[in-house]
Amino acid sequence: MKQFISEISLETCGEGFTDLTNKINNWILKEEIEKGIISINTQHTSCSLIINENADPKVLEDLSTYFKSLVPEGGFQSHSTQNKFFPYKHSEEGLDDMPAHIKTALTCSSLSLSINKNKLVLGTWQAVYLWEHRYQKHFRKICLHAIGEHHKNQSPKA
Repeated sequence: MKQFISEISLETCGEGFTDLTNKINNWILKEEIEKGIISINTQHTSCSLIINENADPKVLEDLSTYFKSLVPEGGFQSHSTQNKFFPYKHSEEGLDDMPAHIKTALTCSSLSLSINKNKLVLGTWQAVYLWEHRYQKHFRKICLHAIGEHHKNQSPKA
């Protein structure tokens, strides 16, 4: 077993999804990781990592629309205290900032997946996405930490 640590840096196009699956699989191939486990995490508090459908882009559109209704800008209506409106206290970085933090808290900042045959183990219709919750472009860093069998170091069978 060997450990592998690296980082993917990318600029998002603003709010939306960036498919990371090929970037991660290319890194696994480059490192020649035959099988193992990978931890993927983002070092940011206003974007998240998700696994979701990669076949129909309407799934991601619906997911984004749902989260916008779930986490509105400016504040939220309480469901427990007679529909009282609570404005966000953290608003210095724009209307999209506090909702972005909430969306990140409701999703994931890290994922753990299996590696087999030099690639991520995902379902047929699954992909790994970075979900940018801010409206503007941002530079994001994704950390990759894998523990697994290195193809080069496999000992011959006796």
